[in-house]
Amino acid sequence: MQVQQEVRGRTLVIRLDREDKRNAIDGAMAAGIDAALNRLDDDPDLWVGVITGTPSVFCAGTDIKDGSGEPTQRGGEYGIIRRQRRTPLIAAVEGPALGGGFEIALACDMIVAAETAVFGLPESRRGLVATSGALFRAPRALPLNVARQLLITGDTLSARRAYDLGVVNEVTATGGALHAALATADKICASSLTSVRESLAAVNALTAADDNLGWEITARAKDTITASADMSEGVDAFFERREPRWTGR
Repeated sequence: MQVQQEVRGRTLVIRLDREDKRNAIDGAMAAGIDAALNRLDDDPDLWVGVITGTPSVFCAGTDIKDGSGEPTQRGGEYGIIRRQRRTPLIAAVEGPALGGGFEIALACDMIVAAETAVFGLPESRRGLVATSGALFRAPRALPLNVARQLLITGDTLSARRAYDLGVVNEVTATGGALHAALATADKICASSLTSVRESLAAVNALTAADDNLGWEITARAKDTITASADMSEGVDAFFERREPRWTGR
């Protein structure tokens, strides 16, 4: 199974387990994430979710060779990106969270990261554009100039830098992200479920209109990129393991 589920008390741990592909998301993995989050949304005995990867990598984003499949009915891209959740979800990150991997973390309510964690949006180096929320969620979560830097240079943020900028809630020693995320989950479970859900709903309502605009802008950018020669060149260069030769067309 590419996506493992484990119940710990009132917390559902969702583990991405495709380490040989750096936990890159293909259609089967997206369906697994969707199924796990459907369970989290629908089971009244589950009050918190934690999504994590393997010890060396959180997620490298979309599987460029096979694609990530069609958006799911309830979750959208990767089964998570457009999901309207009422149950808190924490990302526990060890190692790289790049491209769609960072976008998965940004779709969560909190991020706990080990010192090994690295966050980045390398799409521009492949002739692509972030299409799973980062075009508007990164500028929302980070200072605007930092978000721009990640989006147009492919630079990365260390866990400590991401914490200092406010996008990461807690930094742990290597191997400690899941443990710390579960400790935070226990704190949430000590609160009223009704209070937690209503608080999340209120916060999410504040950004709902911005999300609609963000998806419109993302769709326009995606259409332009899809029609470009640079996208084809970037993908070809990736598979041929060479530097791309950009034309700006």
